[in-house]
Amino acid sequence: MAPAALDSVDGMLTILSSIYQAYGNKIDRLKDVIQDLYEIQSSVHGYLGPETHQELIRKIHDLTNSLQSLTATSQNLTTEVPPEIVDYLEEGRNPDIYTREFVELVQKGNQYLKGKSEALGSFRDILAEEIVAGFPELRESVKDVLEGKVINGEVKVQNENGGTEAEGITQRNGDFEEKR
Repeated sequence: MAPAALDSVDGMLTILSSIYQAYGNKIDRLKDVIQDLYEIQSSVHGYLGPETHQELIRKIHDLTNSLQSLTATSQNLTTEVPPEIVDYLEEGRNPDIYTREFVELVQKGNQYLKGKSEALGSFRDILAEEIVAGFPELRESVKDVLEGKVINGEVKVQNENGGTEAEGITQRNGDFEEKR
């Protein structure tokens, strides 16, 4: 495994700090592990023989204790990382790319659904015109449906709270709820 570049470590630290509120103690344990690994790396790099041997052993014990503490605190961790992100990381790719691609995919889906909604609205308007042309006596009923005054065949009426009501259903601020 290639060593991580400084910019990717900074990126990971940025990610860690942004989720600190949600994972507080677990992140502290993870930072302890990273610090212990850094200290071991420094000790190995500056190894002078028997003089630094005991210090290296102490730092390895510290790492072991930090890993045990991290494992104990993460037992109740319920967050799951999507396997796609893990695959991106294993391939050495930036998870931000995955996020960007995911957002683009969601935007594409939203545009598709918006198009369908607009097409259905256009179809509704054309259908209403044709119904009125074929059955002029239904003009007021079609108008009520288009204005949203009818839900599932039930005529809605204005209530004292400024909302509208149909049998069994109440609407306030665009939200529908069942009458009690």
